[in-house]
Amino acid sequence: QVQLVESGGGWVQAGDALRLSCAASGSTFSIDEMGWYRQAPGKQREFVASITSGGSTAYADSVKGRFTISRDNAKNTVYLQMNKLKPEDTAVYYCNALNILSGISSWGQGTKVTVSL
Repeated sequence: QVQLVESGGGWVQAGDALRLSCAASGSTFSIDEMGWYRQAPGKQREFVASITSGGSTAYADSVKGRFTISRDNAKNTVYLQMNKLKPEDTAVYYCNALNILSGISSWGQGTKVTVSL
């Protein structure tokens, strides 16, 4: 079983930067891919970024060039560096860990990001 604990959310102005962290514990050896998703009020959760155990990354078009996902295997932690934040980035951001073979996903509790003009 994988447990995920997120931190780093906050209230910022447009153009500012935030760094989200997601610390994984438990059966971390079973994680094939980790990612960040976000959900704004009244909207569906959407994909933001992901990184595989091999280091391959993927980004949503809306954040490409502004956000960077990274992984520190020694600390069992994944990060999301968010630069040049926009009001439309306002959402609750969730960390996800996926085991491809089993199809089991683990989710963090979510951390809120608010970007004002």
